[in-house]
Amino acid sequence: MSLRIATWNINSVRLRIDQVRRFLRDAEPDILCLQEIKCRNDTFPEKAFRSMGYSHIAVNGQAGYHGVATVSRRPFAQTMSQDFCGKGDARHIAVRLDNGPEHLLIHNFYVPAGGDVPDPQSNEKFAHKLQFLNEMADWFETPGGGAKAPCIMVGDINIAPLENDVWSHRQLIRIVSHTPVEVDHLSRVQRSRDWVDVMRAHIPADQKLYTWWSYRARDWRAANKGRRLDHIWATPDLSGRFSALEVIEKARGWTRPSDHCPVIATLDW
Repeated sequence: MSLRIATWNINSVRLRIDQVRRFLRDAEPDILCLQEIKCRNDTFPEKAFRSMGYSHIAVNGQAGYHGVATVSRRPFAQTMSQDFCGKGDARHIAVRLDNGPEHLLIHNFYVPAGGDVPDPQSNEKFAHKLQFLNEMADWFETPGGGAKAPCIMVGDINIAPLENDVWSHRQLIRIVSHTPVEVDHLSRVQRSRDWVDVMRAHIPADQKLYTWWSYRARDWRAANKGRRLDHIWATPDLSGRFSALEVIEKARGWTRPSDHCPVIATLDW
Protein backbone atom coordinates (compact mmCIF):
# COMPACT_ATOMS: atom_id res chain seq x y z
CA MET A 1 0.00 0.00 0.00
CA SER A 2 1.06 3.63 -0.35
CA LEU A 3 1.33 5.98 2.60
CA ARG A 4 1.24 9.74 2.04
CA ILE A 5 3.06 11.48 4.88
CA ALA A 6 2.92 15.28 5.21
CA THR A 7 4.85 17.68 7.42
CA TRP A 8 3.91 21.33 8.07
CA ASN A 9 4.92 23.99 10.55
CA ILE A 10 1.47 25.48 10.96
CA ASN A 11 2.40 28.37 13.30
CA SER A 12 -0.71 27.95 15.51
CA VAL A 13 -3.07 25.14 14.63
CA ARG A 14 -6.14 26.80 16.15
CA LEU A 15 -5.53 30.07 14.30
CA ARG A 16 -5.05 28.26 10.99
CA ILE A 17 -7.47 25.36 11.28
CA ASP A 18 -9.24 26.54 8.10
CA GLN A 19 -5.98 26.31 6.16
CA VAL A 20 -5.45 22.83 7.60
CA ARG A 21 -8.94 21.80 6.47
CA ARG A 22 -8.21 23.09 2.99
CA PHE A 23 -4.93 21.21 2.81
CA LEU A 24 -6.39 17.93 4.05
CA ARG A 25 -9.32 18.22 1.63
CA ASP A 26 -7.08 18.99 -1.35
CA ALA A 27 -4.03 16.81 -0.68
CA GLU A 28 -5.57 13.93 1.29
CA PRO A 29 -2.44 12.76 3.11
CA ASP A 30 -2.74 9.65 5.26
CA ILE A 31 -0.67 11.24 8.01
CA LEU A 32 -0.06 14.90 8.85
CA CYS A 33 2.78 15.92 11.17
CA LEU A 34 2.38 19.46 12.51
CA GLN A 35 4.90 21.65 14.29
CA GLU A 36 4.53 24.86 16.29
CA ILE A 37 0.93 24.05 17.16
CA LYS A 38 1.07 26.59 20.05
CA CYS A 39 -1.53 24.97 22.27
CA ARG A 40 -1.83 22.55 25.17
CA ASN A 41 -2.93 18.96 24.62
CA ASP A 42 -6.39 19.70 26.01
CA THR A 43 -6.98 22.64 23.66
CA PHE A 44 -5.83 20.90 20.48
CA PRO A 45 -8.77 20.97 18.00
CA GLU A 46 -9.31 17.21 17.93
CA LYS A 47 -12.95 17.53 16.93
CA ALA A 48 -12.03 19.29 13.70
CA PHE A 49 -9.56 16.57 12.73
CA ARG A 50 -11.92 13.74 13.61
CA SER A 51 -14.63 15.31 11.47
CA MET A 52 -12.21 15.13 8.52
CA GLY A 53 -11.44 11.47 9.09
CA TYR A 54 -8.22 11.89 11.05
CA SER A 55 -9.32 10.08 14.18
CA HIS A 56 -5.90 8.89 15.35
CA ILE A 57 -4.18 11.77 17.13
CA ALA A 58 -0.93 12.13 19.09
CA VAL A 59 -0.19 15.52 20.65
CA ASN A 60 2.73 16.92 22.62
CA GLY A 61 1.78 20.52 23.28
CA GLN A 62 2.34 23.41 25.64
CA ALA A 63 0.65 26.71 26.28
CA GLY A 64 1.38 29.33 23.65
CA TYR A 65 4.70 27.97 22.35
CA HIS A 66 6.22 25.17 20.29
CA GLY A 67 4.30 21.89 20.32
CA VAL A 68 3.98 19.05 17.83
CA ALA A 69 1.12 16.80 16.77
CA THR A 70 0.63 13.88 14.40
CA VAL A 71 -2.82 13.05 13.05
CA SER A 72 -3.66 10.05 10.92
CA ARG A 73 -6.33 8.12 9.09
CA ARG A 74 -4.48 4.94 10.04
CA PRO A 75 -4.26 3.66 13.63
CA PHE A 76 -1.20 4.02 15.81
CA ALA A 77 0.21 0.95 17.50
CA GLN A 78 2.20 3.16 19.90
CA THR A 79 2.94 6.81 20.65
CA MET A 80 5.93 8.27 22.51
CA SER A 81 7.75 11.53 23.09
CA GLN A 82 11.22 12.55 24.20
CA ASP A 83 12.26 15.64 26.15
CA PHE A 84 15.51 17.19 24.95
CA CYS A 85 17.78 19.56 26.89
CA GLY A 86 15.69 19.20 30.06
CA LYS A 87 13.64 22.30 29.24
CA GLY A 88 10.23 20.67 29.09
CA ASP A 89 9.72 22.00 25.56
CA ALA A 90 7.21 20.08 23.47
CA ARG A 91 9.39 19.44 20.44
CA HIS A 92 9.03 15.74 19.64
CA ILE A 93 6.30 13.16 19.15
CA ALA A 94 6.66 9.72 17.55
CA VAL A 95 4.11 7.19 16.41
CA ARG A 96 4.42 3.56 15.37
CA LEU A 97 2.33 2.06 12.59
CA ASP A 98 2.03 -1.67 11.96
CA ASN A 99 1.38 -3.27 8.60
CA GLY A 100 1.26 -6.98 9.30
CA PRO A 101 4.75 -7.94 10.48
CA GLU A 102 6.22 -4.61 9.36
CA HIS A 103 6.65 -1.72 11.80
CA LEU A 104 7.22 1.92 10.93
CA LEU A 105 8.26 4.70 13.33
CA ILE A 106 7.53 8.29 12.33
CA HIS A 107 9.37 10.96 14.34
CA ASN A 108 7.99 14.49 14.26
CA PHE A 109 10.46 17.20 15.39
CA TYR A 110 10.50 20.93 15.94
CA VAL A 111 14.14 21.95 16.42
CA PRO A 112 14.78 25.31 18.17
CA ALA A 113 15.23 28.22 15.77
CA GLY A 114 18.33 29.53 17.54
CA GLY A 115 17.75 33.26 17.74
CA ASP A 116 19.58 35.82 15.63
CA VAL A 117 23.26 35.61 16.65
CA PRO A 118 25.18 32.45 15.66
CA ASP A 119 27.34 32.44 18.79
CA PRO A 120 26.59 29.98 21.61
CA GLN A 121 28.62 32.05 24.08
CA SER A 122 26.55 35.21 23.70
CA ASN A 123 23.24 33.74 22.53
CA GLU A 124 21.55 31.23 24.81
CA LYS A 125 19.03 30.33 22.12
CA PHE A 126 21.77 29.33 19.70
CA ALA A 127 23.49 27.28 22.40
CA HIS A 128 20.17 25.54 23.04
CA LYS A 129 19.83 24.69 19.35
CA LEU A 130 23.28 23.12 19.19
CA GLN A 131 22.68 21.18 22.39
CA PHE A 132 19.35 19.94 21.05
CA LEU A 133 21.00 18.65 17.88
CA ASN A 134 23.73 16.92 19.89
CA GLU A 135 21.13 15.22 22.07
CA MET A 136 19.18 14.15 18.99
CA ALA A 137 22.27 12.47 17.58
CA ASP A 138 23.10 10.82 20.93
CA TRP A 139 19.53 9.58 21.30
CA PHE A 140 19.33 8.10 17.81
CA GLU A 141 22.66 6.34 18.34
CA THR A 142 21.35 4.46 21.39
CA PRO A 143 19.36 1.20 20.98
CA GLY A 144 16.31 2.69 22.70
CA GLY A 145 16.39 6.05 20.99
CA GLY A 146 14.20 5.76 17.97
CA ALA A 147 14.68 1.98 18.06
CA LYS A 148 16.17 0.12 15.12
CA ALA A 149 12.92 -0.39 13.23
CA PRO A 150 12.50 1.38 9.88
CA CYS A 151 12.10 5.08 10.66
CA ILE A 152 11.01 8.29 9.04
CA MET A 153 11.92 11.65 10.56
CA VAL A 154 10.04 14.78 9.54
CA GLY A 155 9.64 18.29 10.83
CA ASP A 156 10.82 21.85 11.03
CA ILE A 157 14.53 21.31 11.62
CA ASN A 158 15.28 25.04 11.25
CA ILE A 159 18.43 24.39 9.24
CA ALA A 160 18.91 24.77 5.50
CA PRO A 161 22.07 22.67 5.03
CA LEU A 162 22.83 22.87 1.31
CA GLU A 163 23.81 25.85 -0.84
CA ASN A 164 20.62 25.59 -2.89
CA ASP A 165 18.48 25.28 0.24
CA VAL A 166 18.74 29.09 0.58
CA TRP A 167 18.22 31.95 -1.82
CA SER A 168 21.84 33.13 -1.43
CA HIS A 169 24.54 30.95 0.08
CA ARG A 170 26.99 33.86 0.10
CA GLN A 171 24.67 36.25 1.91
CA LEU A 172 23.31 33.71 4.42
CA ILE A 173 26.46 31.81 5.35
CA ARG A 174 26.67 33.78 8.63
CA ILE A 175 22.91 33.85 9.24
CA VAL A 176 21.30 31.46 11.73
CA SER A 177 19.84 28.43 9.91
CA HIS A 178 22.66 28.20 7.34
CA THR A 179 25.88 28.58 9.32
CA PRO A 180 28.61 25.92 9.07
CA VAL A 181 28.38 25.05 12.76
CA GLU A 182 24.66 24.26 12.46
CA VAL A 183 25.22 22.24 9.30
CA ASP A 184 27.99 20.28 11.05
CA HIS A 185 25.69 19.48 13.97
CA LEU A 186 22.91 18.44 11.60
CA SER A 187 25.35 16.23 9.71
CA ARG A 188 26.07 14.39 12.93
CA VAL A 189 22.34 13.78 13.40
CA GLN A 190 22.16 12.49 9.83
CA ARG A 191 25.04 10.07 10.42
CA SER A 192 23.40 8.73 13.61
CA ARG A 193 21.09 6.44 11.63
CA ASP A 194 22.54 6.94 8.13
CA TRP A 195 19.44 9.01 7.40
CA VAL A 196 18.62 9.62 3.73
CA ASP A 197 17.37 13.08 2.72
CA VAL A 198 14.17 12.07 0.88
CA MET A 199 13.53 15.55 -0.49
CA ARG A 200 16.94 15.77 -2.12
CA ALA A 201 16.66 12.21 -3.39
CA HIS A 202 13.78 13.50 -5.55
CA ILE A 203 14.91 17.07 -6.21
CA PRO A 204 18.65 17.20 -7.01
CA ALA A 205 20.95 19.34 -4.88
CA ASP A 206 21.78 21.61 -7.82
CA GLN A 207 18.17 22.88 -7.87
CA LYS A 208 16.75 25.52 -5.54
CA LEU A 209 14.34 24.12 -2.97
CA TYR A 210 12.50 26.16 -0.31
CA THR A 211 9.79 25.47 2.27
CA TRP A 212 9.83 28.78 4.19
CA TRP A 213 9.51 32.43 3.21
CA SER A 214 9.69 35.26 5.75
CA TYR A 215 6.63 37.31 6.66
CA ARG A 216 8.86 40.39 6.34
CA ALA A 217 8.79 40.37 2.55
CA ARG A 218 6.01 42.56 1.16
CA ASP A 219 5.67 40.18 -1.80
CA TRP A 220 7.17 36.85 -0.76
CA ARG A 221 6.69 35.27 -4.18
CA ALA A 222 8.36 38.08 -6.11
CA ALA A 223 11.27 38.29 -3.67
CA ASN A 224 11.49 34.49 -3.40
CA LYS A 225 14.05 34.68 -0.61
CA GLY A 226 13.28 31.25 0.72
CA ARG A 227 14.98 28.57 2.77
CA ARG A 228 14.44 24.81 3.11
CA LEU A 229 13.88 24.49 6.84
CA ASP A 230 11.47 21.53 6.69
CA HIS A 231 12.80 18.03 6.09
CA ILE A 232 11.80 14.44 5.47
CA TRP A 233 14.43 11.80 6.19
CA ALA A 234 14.28 8.01 6.11
CA THR A 235 16.49 5.16 7.25
CA PRO A 236 18.25 3.36 4.39
CA ASP A 237 15.88 0.39 4.49
CA LEU A 238 13.05 2.73 3.41
CA SER A 239 14.83 5.21 1.17
CA GLY A 240 14.21 3.38 -2.08
CA ARG A 241 10.51 3.00 -1.38
CA PHE A 242 9.51 6.66 -1.76
CA SER A 243 7.70 7.15 -5.06
CA ALA A 244 6.80 10.84 -4.92
CA LEU A 245 7.68 14.14 -3.23
CA GLU A 246 5.51 17.28 -3.30
CA VAL A 247 6.23 20.76 -1.95
CA ILE A 248 2.87 22.56 -1.67
CA GLU A 249 4.25 26.05 -2.25
CA LYS A 250 0.84 27.52 -3.08
CA ALA A 251 -0.20 27.17 0.59
CA ARG A 252 2.21 30.01 1.44
CA GLY A 253 -0.07 32.29 -0.59
CA TRP A 254 -3.32 31.37 1.14
CA THR A 255 -5.14 33.85 3.38
CA ARG A 256 -3.41 34.24 6.77
CA PRO A 257 -0.79 31.63 5.90
CA SER A 258 1.92 29.99 7.89
CA ASP A 259 5.37 31.13 6.78
CA HIS A 260 6.09 27.45 5.99
CA CYS A 261 4.45 25.33 3.31
CA PRO A 262 3.54 21.63 3.58
CA VAL A 263 5.70 18.85 2.15
CA ILE A 264 4.33 15.41 1.25
CA ALA A 265 6.25 12.20 0.62
CA THR A 266 4.63 9.00 -0.67
CA LEU A 267 5.99 5.75 0.75
CA ASP A 268 5.27 2.37 -0.84
CA TRP A 269 4.83 0.31 2.30
